[in-house]
Amino acid sequence: MYLCKTSSHNQLRMNNAVAGFSKLSKEEKINWIAKEYFSNPKEAISILKKYWNSDRKIQKLHDEFIENTISNFYIPLGVAPNFLINGKYSSIPMAIEESSVVAAASKAAKFWSTRGGFKANVINTEKIGQVHFIFKGDESKLALFFAQTKTHFFANTESITKNMQKRGGGIQDIVLKDKTNLLPNYFQLHATFETKDSMGANFINSCLEQFSKTLKEEALAYSLFSEEEKNIEVVMSILSNYVPNCIVRAEVSCHVDDLVEKHIPNPKAFTERFIQSVKIAEVEPFRAVTHNKGIMNGIDAVVLATGNDFRAVEAGIHAYASRNGSYSSLSHAKIENDIFTFWLEVPLALGTVGGLTSLHPLVKLSLEMLENPSAKELMQFVAVAGLAQNFAALRSLTTTGIQDGHMKMHLNNILNQFEANDDERVLIRKHFKHHVVSHSAVVEYIETLRRLV
Repeated sequence: MYLCKTSSHNQLRMNNAVAGFSKLSKEEKINWIAKEYFSNPKEAISILKKYWNSDRKIQKLHDEFIENTISNFYIPLGVAPNFLINGKYSSIPMAIEESSVVAAASKAAKFWSTRGGFKANVINTEKIGQVHFIFKGDESKLALFFAQTKTHFFANTESITKNMQKRGGGIQDIVLKDKTNLLPNYFQLHATFETKDSMGANFINSCLEQFSKTLKEEALAYSLFSEEEKNIEVVMSILSNYVPNCIVRAEVSCHVDDLVEKHIPNPKAFTERFIQSVKIAEVEPFRAVTHNKGIMNGIDAVVLATGNDFRAVEAGIHAYASRNGSYSSLSHAKIENDIFTFWLEVPLALGTVGGLTSLHPLVKLSLEMLENPSAKELMQFVAVAGLAQNFAALRSLTTTGIQDGHMKMHLNNILNQFEANDDERVLIRKHFKHHVVSHSAVVEYIETLRRLV
């Protein structure tokens, strides 16, 4: 069953495939991987098992989230408190491994809590799915066929949509789209959905697959089609993670003079520089990518903590940032009548029921921390976290510089990397209160301390 292992980890392994890996037990998978890939198999096995949950029921739950599970990969779950959102205080859970993100969000939350707080509102919640198909024939006949058949698409999905309709959701509309200017004979059924508190992926995909069956069956029976026209080829039926009409807006605003604090002694100069930094991200894609990455630090952390699909959110948001033909900033800023306003609008398809939201114990706790929000309320929390993160980053960039706070937070990681003891940590932290933190400077100081011992 197992592959031969060479005598040294540095030597080349035999280039063979493993047969039936998915059928091996968890222990067998780990043993094979340890023997095949690690110079110290026992140590590798020990590390993997240290991250198992001691509660067998919880571990079994995690084992069954994905395939070929060998261990759990920890990401810290933190909390950013003091978020005043629409007049109510909340603490936002954030799952992320990057230093300073939670601290920055918390700092921005506290800053704005005394300046009116965050305002957030959901503009729309429309989600999209498409049936992509090839039709070789008269386009006017296809349009007539669709107009006569449209009601059948709704009728044939009644069993799927019944429960969703009871909650106020369902299929909103279905339109035929001619895409032959992009690809020969390419058409779409473009459907819009309301999925209420669920993200709705399974619901949408089930509807789409029924649409494709109806499309093919009705085409075969349509008397005006030729034999070739009757043979519609459905390429695929799938939801879209680009949801430009599922939008949430978050903003902060206050009088320019109210922005004054220790690092902002001149609010007018600060706001002018701040707005200029946003305008640069609006027109310069190289800056916009990093600018928006900072926003996603906040967004992804809350999306992950609440059991939602951060990859789908990332893809949709970055597509939205490019909707005008060039990649641009998601956030914007202005001053009108001495009022500074900073805001963003982002597409977010989120859910608070179904999927991991009802399975993962920490996801349940995160949602409870947010007082069991609806999908719309969760959209607001996520957007606010992104805006807070962006404000914190731009405030640092336009005042003290980004590395000052970030590297101080990163200091712990460097100390852990070099296994600094308690006495060393005290001396190192004291030293870097008055010196610039960099990886090389910390390493050099650690080596100096250890030479003196």
